[in-house]
Amino acid sequence: MSDDDSEMPGNRAIRLPKKAAKVKNKAPAPLQITAEQLLREAKERELELIPPPPKTKITDPEELKEYQRKKRKEFEDGIRKNRQQLANWIKYGKWEESIGEIQRARSVFERALDVDHRSISIWLQYAEMEMRSKQINHARNVFDRAITIMPRATQFWLKYSYMEEVIENVPGARQIFERWMEWEPPEQAWQTYINFEIRYKEIDRARSIYQRYLHVHGSNVQNWIKYAKFEERNGYIGNARAAYERGMEYFGEESINETILIAFALFEERQKEHERARAIFKYGLDNLPSNRTEEIFKHYTQHEKKFGERVGIEDVIISKRKTQYEKMVDENGYNYDAWFDYLRLLENEDAPKEEIEDLYERAIANVPPHDEKRYWRRYIYLWINYALYEELVAKDIERTRAVYTACLDIIPHKFFTFAKIWIMFAQFEIRQLNLAEARKILGVSIGKCPKDKLFRAYIDLELQLREFDRCRKLYEKFIENSPESSTTWIKFAELETLLGDMERARGVFDIAIQQPALDMPELLWKAYIDFEVSAEENEKARDLYETLLQRTNHIKVWISMAEFEQSIENFDGARKVYERANRSLENADKEERLMLLEAWRDSEKRAGNEEELKRVEQMMPKKVKKRRQIQTEDGVDAGWEEYFDYIFPQDQAAKGSFKLLEAAARWKKQREEMAKAAAETSDRVDRENEENEEEEEKEKVREGDSDTDMESDSSVSSPSSSSSSSEDSDQD
Repeated sequence: MSDDDSEMPGNRAIRLPKKAAKVKNKAPAPLQITAEQLLREAKERELELIPPPPKTKITDPEELKEYQRKKRKEFEDGIRKNRQQLANWIKYGKWEESIGEIQRARSVFERALDVDHRSISIWLQYAEMEMRSKQINHARNVFDRAITIMPRATQFWLKYSYMEEVIENVPGARQIFERWMEWEPPEQAWQTYINFEIRYKEIDRARSIYQRYLHVHGSNVQNWIKYAKFEERNGYIGNARAAYERGMEYFGEESINETILIAFALFEERQKEHERARAIFKYGLDNLPSNRTEEIFKHYTQHEKKFGERVGIEDVIISKRKTQYEKMVDENGYNYDAWFDYLRLLENEDAPKEEIEDLYERAIANVPPHDEKRYWRRYIYLWINYALYEELVAKDIERTRAVYTACLDIIPHKFFTFAKIWIMFAQFEIRQLNLAEARKILGVSIGKCPKDKLFRAYIDLELQLREFDRCRKLYEKFIENSPESSTTWIKFAELETLLGDMERARGVFDIAIQQPALDMPELLWKAYIDFEVSAEENEKARDLYETLLQRTNHIKVWISMAEFEQSIENFDGARKVYERANRSLENADKEERLMLLEAWRDSEKRAGNEEELKRVEQMMPKKVKKRRQIQTEDGVDAGWEEYFDYIFPQDQAAKGSFKLLEAAARWKKQREEMAKAAAETSDRVDRENEENEEEEEKEKVREGDSDTDMESDSSVSSPSSSSSSSEDSDQD
């Protein structure tokens, strides 16, 4: 469309829509204003403070009446809006009282009571208004109505009695208290009544009130104590003692309270009746459970320390400790240490046998709940102590035997055993001159649970009885059970040596060293060698050393062998042993090599010559200080440390020759590599020559083929040429 068309009157211009308003930024403002700030600013600017109304000065009775009428109208309007708002009624009544309209105030309070007659605050405000106005009879009337409607409201009774006491109407106040007590109020009400009578020195009345009070609230032990202290303060000691006794009778033996017992005993203590106090304390300890006698023990101990003798003090302390131990074992029966302490206490104090035995029975009844030996280690000593007590203190042999038997029956021998119990039982039977029973016990023990300790105990017993055949059989059984025990083999051989049977001892050693697994083979070999040395069998000892060196290359074996040669004055043999050891230990630790050379040097100093000593000293290493880097377990560098290293002369010589050998090996390797390279080069040249010859032959073959073709062509074409030449000749 052209511009002319757009300007034609028939064509209206297109109206584009307005641009949409930009969206406001809804991000939080950089400076936030809190509600607290708004309130603070409003407070600072005092925007909500209403200016106080202008003070009005009333000078005319008519204006006063008008003001009072408006004020009453405001109160009435407020009451009409919400009759249940008792604060409006109270304000209304107090305002009427403030302008001296007592009758109107009384009317307001009466109307308020019609709304809510159980509101304590209205009754109290009403009565206080009457008291302020010195309308005592009206106040009495209000209080009477209040306590009639709500007799359990303590405030009315207290205010009412206080008002009567203030106006010095003591009989009236007493009458109010009596009316109050008929309702059996709480303890504080009774105490208030008692204090009222005490203020007026009416002790008999107060005593009577106390007795009525205890009849109602006697379940509280403190009330009995208060009554007794009341009698004591006023000098009536007999009445005080009677009060304590009545209190104890009231609670009875089954539910006796320790608090009243302590208070009773302290009362007797104050009266210098120490025997009475002691009897009361003991009565409490005998009749109360152990968990409630802690305070009694405390006061009893203090009493005995102040007024008792040494024996009495010890009895108290023992009783206190008994109670503590009873508490501990009741809380945890598996606390065996507590049982030990408890039993030790009774035994040290020479308690009756029945009591100690009963306590032992209670202790051993707490069998550990798990079949693991670590739970039984402390428990088993209860049985041991029990058996020792019966044997040594009670002198009851049959009961001791029964204790050992019961102990062995209760131990789970399939899982573990206690060799100590078996041995002690056997020793007990030996003390009773019952050797057959002791052997039977030990035999059963090694049959059920063959432990090394049991075998050794049985063997020691037979050794003491000089029953060597039995010892041999036991050792054989012992070795069958634990052939890896080097000590057992040694003891067996020592037994045979003791009996003078050297061949049997040697045979035992021979069998022992052939065992595949030994716990301490070095001890066994040493014992065997010492046995041969003591028997002066030097060749056999030397053979043993050689056999041992075939199994181990330990430095101590070498030194021991050299010392053996020296002991038999074979110094050349000792020197040869040192030389062999030095060659054998060339690759061992340097400390071991140094130890060997030092032993060798000491040997040469003792029994050698200067030449050999000088040769050994030349072999001694040089001590050098060096540094090395250390690392932590995580592989992190932790710095450097200094250490001492030993450089042996023979290592240096070997190192030089080793370097020469290395150089020769490198030269030889180079020669081999060069020869190999030359061979590879010659092979490559030969292959290339062969390839060239093959190519030449192929070329020759190709060339020969072309010559033949040409010849054949020429031969084929010759007749024609000859014919043509002949034709030409004919034509000529």
